[in-house]
Amino acid sequence: MHPFIVFSLLAIIVLHVSVQSAGKPSEQSIERSFVSLLTVSNGLQWGSWGQREFCPTGTYATGFSLMVEDPVFWDNTALNGIRLYCASRTKDLSDLNKEISVQSDVGSWGKWKDIKWCPSGFLTAFQLRVQSIQRIEDNTAANNIRFNCSGGSVLQGDGTDWGDWGDWSITCLGRGICGIKTRIEEPQGFEGDDTALNDVRMFCCD
Repeated sequence: MHPFIVFSLLAIIVLHVSVQSAGKPSEQSIERSFVSLLTVSNGLQWGSWGQREFCPTGTYATGFSLMVEDPVFWDNTALNGIRLYCASRTKDLSDLNKEISVQSDVGSWGKWKDIKWCPSGFLTAFQLRVQSIQRIEDNTAANNIRFNCSGGSVLQGDGTDWGDWGDWSITCLGRGICGIKTRIEEPQGFEGDDTALNDVRMFCCD
């Protein structure tokens, strides 16, 4: 067969596979019915919303960890990602490594910090620490997060202390938080001001 014909057939096959794959959620993505949406009013607007991600059916967030860039000389991004750890009930401490984790989009900098666990119950509300827009100085947007547990505890993440805590979200309808969606600004290049995570929404399920 003529090489040009072979090349054309291969191009058609690749294009066909690409079209079939476009728009499909990843195999890890789980869709789930939720009963309430938790938001806060102090998130910033840079970047775009990622895909919402849910705990498996019958499980809820019992803990979380943060991806944080430690302070650097210039162009800090602070909070880059939030990961939820899901279970059907509160686990014994000896069994925590078996938890299932989910996350939406994350930024490009930092490392994952230690997991914070509810002593009992599930995550039910959150509060975001955000630095307001800096006209001249370095912008960092969201810097830290706190959660309420249904058992009465308050958990604070290992983010930075820049900015201020905003108002708490409403408390979950249903048993607890079961999903997450984050707003992330893509890298801005050498001359840009990176902020990474700007805002987050949480979903609650029965």
